[in-house]
Parts: sequence; C-alpha cells; structure tokens
Amino acid sequence: MNEWILNYIAEQRDALDSIPVAAVAKLIKTLRSAAKNRRQIFVFGNGGSAANASHFATDLGKGASDVHGLRFRVISLNDNVPWLTALGNDYAYEDLFVRQLENYARPGDIVIAMSVSGRSPNVVKAIKWAASHRMRTIALVGGKKGPIVKFARDVIVANSKHYGRVEDLHMSICHIVCYAFMEKPSLLT
Repeated sequence: MNEWILNYIAEQRDALDSIPVAAVAKLIKTLRSAAKNRRQIFVFGNGGSAANASHFATDLGKGASDVHGLRFRVISLNDNVPWLTALGNDYAYEDLFVRQLENYARPGDIVIAMSVSGRSPNVVKAIKWAASHRMRTIALVGGKKGPIVKFARDVIVANSKHYGRVEDLHMSICHIVCYAFMEKPSLLT
C-alpha cells in the first residue's frame, strides 16, 4: 500500500508541475478585469467539478472580495438544486446550465466551465451558447480535452487523464486564482 500511495503522490506532483502558469496568469487578469468592470462570473461543472465550481465561487465571492472593497460578482450554476431538478425534469439534463445562462448572462460576462473529460453535453452546450452570445468563455479540462475546447476562448489543461488528479489540479488552479487576489490586493486597486 505504501508504494501505491508514494506512486500516487509522485504522479500528482508531476501533474501539478504541468499547470500552465501563463494560462493561469491570464485567468487572473480576466477575472481582475471582470471585477473592475462589474461583469458577472458564472462557473459550473458536473460531479467533482460541480463541487469545485461551488468552492471556487465561495472563495472568489467571499474570500477574495473581503480583502478589498471591490466585490466579485460570481455564482456557481450548480447551487440551486430545485432549479436544476426542474430544468432536468422539464427540459433535459443537457439544458441545466444553458437555461440558467439564458436568464442571467449578458455579453461581456465570464463563463467558466470545469470538465475533466471536456465532453459533458450540458457543459459543452452552455459554453457553445455563451461563446455565440459574446461572453468570455473559459474551460478547465483534463488531458482528454474533449469537444469543449472548440468553443472555449481560453482553455486551461490539467495534463492528466486521471479524474481525481484533474479535479485536484482544477481546485489548485482555483486556489491560486483566489489567493492571488487575497494575498496581492493591489491587483484590484
């Protein structure tokens, strides 16, 4: 068991070293601009990515916003369970996110999707719709990339195909972004 754990940690470290620093810096710059211009930020995903989206919205909306007077307008589209179940029941599961964007999103807003495979129909449909409605689209994906990369303006690839590692890397990226604002409040002055 010890050997398996050590191998897992080594592979996690290799994957962590693959995080594209320039792409994460670009994401920070995009979110900085969104905060300054009062743009809405939407984030979403399925399963572990849904949990990461909620965590990211919390850290950005509370933690990063508490450091300075400028507040991030961020929401996870995973968090309204009654609405999600109504959309899934009355329309289709693939409409969970796009239907919410239709209600709230405006040109110039930021839409961030997290998907290990990059092929979840509900995530791809929402990014495709957002791109066609002049929103800034960002996809955090795993090494498989998937069809979402055709529609997202910016793509950050966590270079692994292991679901747990990719989800961990996405959360690391989210923490890097949020702590950049928390530990460098001058980013928003």
